[in-house]
Amino acid sequence: MGYVAVKGGSDAIHNSLELVEFYRLKDAVQPLEIEQIKGQLRLAVDKVMGEGGLYSQEYAAIALKQAEGEVFEAAFIIRAFRTTLQRRFYSETLNTREMFVKRKISASFREIPGGQILGPTRDYSQRILDSSKAFETIEDVKKFVEHFKLSVDETQLQEIIQYGKVIDLLANEGLLKPINPKEDRKLVDITREAIKFPAPRSARLQMLARAETGGLMAMGYSSMRGFGSVHPTVGELRYGQVPVKLKDPSGRIRYIGKIEVTEAEMIASTSVSKKTELPSYTVGYGLCFGQNDTKVICMGILDTTMRSPDASMPANDQEFVLYHTEGIESMGFTNHLKLPHYVTFQSGLKNIREAIERKTANPSQPQPEPSKA
Repeated sequence: MGYVAVKGGSDAIHNSLELVEFYRLKDAVQPLEIEQIKGQLRLAVDKVMGEGGLYSQEYAAIALKQAEGEVFEAAFIIRAFRTTLQRRFYSETLNTREMFVKRKISASFREIPGGQILGPTRDYSQRILDSSKAFETIEDVKKFVEHFKLSVDETQLQEIIQYGKVIDLLANEGLLKPINPKEDRKLVDITREAIKFPAPRSARLQMLARAETGGLMAMGYSSMRGFGSVHPTVGELRYGQVPVKLKDPSGRIRYIGKIEVTEAEMIASTSVSKKTELPSYTVGYGLCFGQNDTKVICMGILDTTMRSPDASMPANDQEFVLYHTEGIESMGFTNHLKLPHYVTFQSGLKNIREAIERKTANPSQPQPEPSKA
């Protein structure tokens, strides 16, 4: 494209950034502390970590503060920061069966291993605005926390256990569709090599894990409304902490810490094309950093749709789904429209003016269509 310099140059850009900082601080109120953001805006922090592709609550909180709460911009900052970091190791595959469960539900079975655990969720709230939050004080916070701790009966606390998966119930009955031996299951790293279509499942899931939640929701919702092939049921949704392990140079597996993740396994029935085939279920998978139920549910839906490519259904088209849910790329290209397009627009404008002049001079003579710039 034909870009030209904007009058004012670096001075104008510097002044613009100064003005942004002025708007952030002009009311001269107490600055937000990073610990406050991490503690009281945890879901926003989780979203920035997921879309930025870096598990660091502190850096995500700093980015949110810097971006004035704009999640897109904060994720962009984190994604850029991530590229500056040295990669020393690859972790072992996370085993979510080892999860310390904080939340565990199923919409497919009432009775599941370990029972339904609602955990922290607003799913059952009435979404009524609580105006008392406007007058909340540190004393109110301490009082609530102390009261909550006193209400916990420590004698009822169980030892930490690992719960069986809901999909095991189906697998034990032979109701899960076998893995297609022709499916491309090689492991790729989308941060090191450009994605190519058709993309292997590992690449698709990586892109979905970093995708923008709203974009995923739009695509997943489109599938459930008929613009895709899947309307599944939540087999199991989990939120909790999983251990991270890596192999050291000597070959030993080392535990290095734990991260919080949300995981969903979405169950959908498969279509039977031959009378000899038995009906079965397939499982779509979703996992992301932090707590984000909506994201992993939609990941599970789209994981299933993209395993059955169909160009007539947007939610089944790999390229359509993966490129248009990539929030950083989408925001970057959308906002690049604000950059100077003077040459290309003026070229089109010149063609339009010339066409109008020719038509005005010879109104009875048919005129060629103006070329598109």
